[in-house]
Amino acid sequence: MTRTVGIEARAAGIEAMNVYGGMACLDVKELCLHRGLDMPRFENLLVQEKTVALPYEDPVTFAVNAARPLIDALAPEERARIEMVVTCTESGIDFGKSLSTYVHAHLDLPSNCRLFEIKQACYSGTAGLQMAVNFLLAQTSPGAKALVVATDISRFALADAGAVEEWAYSEPSSGAGAVAMLVSDTPHVLRIDAGAYGNHAFEVMDTCRPGPDTEAGDADLSLMAYLDCCEGAFRDYSRRVENADFRESFGQLCFHTPFGGMVKGAHRHLMRRLYKAPPKEIEADFQARLAPSLAFGKRVGNTAGGSVFVALAGMLDTVAVDAPMRVGLFSYGSGCCSEFYSGVVTPESSERLRAMRIPQALDRRHRLTIEEYEMLLRGESVVRFGTKDAELNHQIVPDAWPVDAAGDRLVLDAVVGYHRKYIWI
Repeated sequence: MTRTVGIEARAAGIEAMNVYGGMACLDVKELCLHRGLDMPRFENLLVQEKTVALPYEDPVTFAVNAARPLIDALAPEERARIEMVVTCTESGIDFGKSLSTYVHAHLDLPSNCRLFEIKQACYSGTAGLQMAVNFLLAQTSPGAKALVVATDISRFALADAGAVEEWAYSEPSSGAGAVAMLVSDTPHVLRIDAGAYGNHAFEVMDTCRPGPDTEAGDADLSLMAYLDCCEGAFRDYSRRVENADFRESFGQLCFHTPFGGMVKGAHRHLMRRLYKAPPKEIEADFQARLAPSLAFGKRVGNTAGGSVFVALAGMLDTVAVDAPMRVGLFSYGSGCCSEFYSGVVTPESSERLRAMRIPQALDRRHRLTIEEYEMLLRGESVVRFGTKDAELNHQIVPDAWPVDAAGDRLVLDAVVGYHRKYIWI
């Protein structure tokens, strides 16, 4: 693939990456059986588990717990070069104060940092990464690093929904999680193809958060917008990148994953539109180039802004990368904005990602019973947006509280005034 707009002289991208999937999860099949949902339709979701945020977990704790292993691995002089902290979320806890301020404080990062937050639905993580990459490529501060964290949680509450039926199939697929990325000019995990990207955007009311603790949307409209953006963003990528070919240019693909079935539908749509490919060829290509990216997403559910990077991590943990390989990434955010872009991974990428032991951390989550989950749904212990003064009950689900606490995991402890207070356990 020849790139006509790339900046080949400099490298920038993801130096290190970690996925944090919380402290508790729920078996989605058990939930669907409990709700009496149509099982063939459930199977099409391609989801097995979902992370359920406990009341003392919030977007800040997810973000910090994802980032801390990356920061702890840095030498003091490397930590001192972190000059930007970007939080990417649609789960903010304040209309003015950015989550990045809490993340910066609890990771004890240098004071000469640029702190801010990006909101654009599930596109936010890609927006943050591209902003950090372009900061580095601009060389305004040679050798600097940026910390980009996409963190989102989805809390369902009986008091908000009115009736469980309103949630339909969004309840099983809505999850929680954070992806932390250290972005630098030594991109050991993913070297971004600078200048190789395509955007597609338009105004649409497919899904939204009209209130601090409320989610609403039109599932059919969201699917159509996602399909339109997948095609439109790739066509814009092809306009910028000479000889770009969806089938041939990318060894693996990683898409924003509301649920696996949506990714499969977008891939099928693109293969039909671009190549008029027959069903057998489409299925074989999906299994070879996209199914590996679902490895973590099917265990945490939709992580919104971090979803495409959960897919990247799942692919790197699953695929045997034995030589440099170009990866195509598609990010979509409701409302909407989308981007298709690419980067190169190497055998070192997989080695570094696997060293984070993400599957083992997911295995250690407490598996909620339906009774525990329904108790959490009542929302009586949730610290809602704008809460003034609260103390958290850390024993609301006793078995979820770690017995081997090592002081390396952050949880919410109290709200004093409107100021959130956290503790390490």
